Amino acid sequence: MSYKVSIVIEKDEYGYYAYSPELQGCQTQGNSLDEVMANMKEAIELYLETLSEDEKKDLLSKEILTTTLEVTVA
Repeated sequence: MSYKVSIVIEKDEYGYYAYSPELQGCQTQGNSLDEVMANMKEAIELYLETLSEDEKKDLLSKEILTTTLEVTVA
């Protein structure tokens, strides 16, 4: 079964860090964007294998929207 899972990817001077807001503790890192995406896919698949169908339905039923917001600081 396929699922759509939200992930957040952050870049810093050490590489990339990714996590899923829906799946608490599901996170990884990588040296490149491709690497962190592959690592995250594997982490999510392994995480979902540990859950019952009801738990998957519960956790993945959230709708997460992302955007950017420009703010001005005085």
